[in-house]
Amino acid sequence: MYRSLKHVIVKHPNDAFRNQSHLASEWRTFNYLAEPNFEEAVKEYDRFIDILSKHVEQIDYLPQSDDVGLDSLYAHDPVKFTPVGAIILKSGKELRQPEAAAYKQFLKEKGIPIIGELTGDAVSDGGDIVWLDERTLVVGRGYRTNDEAIRQLKEMTAHMVDEFIVVQLPHDLGEAECLHLMSFISMVDQDLAVVHSRLMPVFFRQLLIDRGIQLIEVPNEEYDKLGCNVLALAPRVCMLPIGNVSTKEQLEKAGATVYEYKGDEISVLGTGGPTCLTCPVVRT
Repeated sequence: MYRSLKHVIVKHPNDAFRNQSHLASEWRTFNYLAEPNFEEAVKEYDRFIDILSKHVEQIDYLPQSDDVGLDSLYAHDPVKFTPVGAIILKSGKELRQPEAAAYKQFLKEKGIPIIGELTGDAVSDGGDIVWLDERTLVVGRGYRTNDEAIRQLKEMTAHMVDEFIVVQLPHDLGEAECLHLMSFISMVDQDLAVVHSRLMPVFFRQLLIDRGIQLIEVPNEEYDKLGCNVLALAPRVCMLPIGNVSTKEQLEKAGATVYEYKGDEISVLGTGGPTCLTCPVVRT
């Protein structure tokens, strides 16, 4: 999740938010902090894409669909990519579950391989699944990802994973809020991670340190500004929402190049930073 990003899937606010009227009628349903401003969201997103396109060769856009809602802007969660193809997930947020079928159809049309799909009672969000390195997969067990999903994911990835680690997630702000594994860890290089340690189980934090991974600690006030949500564009080249001064300074001190984007409408109000806005397909 820190290698050079070559191919990514995103969704533009024009197709997720649609217009101000649609936002006005839907933002409470999807538990946004407030109603986003559509015009500002489009401006923010275009700047976001400008940064992304400096490093990513191929950017695919999910189309508008009447079957999905505002959260489809956060293209990361309905699928998770492995080295050999995509796993279609089913969100632990019921309102987001229709996104899986729309995504599956999109991947088929693009000729992108699908290696598996969650079935039965299994639910999981892509934000709960982190590749720590090429052969280590970490999955968060919380309100968005259940035990049956973990069982199926372990089975589907057994041939490509040497170590499968389950991290129990805290209750934090409750079932209605979004807390993913990726809410408190972003890999920026093989030996550099941005973290919010207050939410991390002790064993997992110690595991990272034992593996020689330097931890960039996000302070409380910047965690609320999505400072822990950092997208690696390449090793030690990354993007985060503007306003996370301490996190940015620590990253730069660790030798990272840091891009910032204004994300008040597209990130903060929906609590989805740059990793949530992007679904990496190919990293090399």
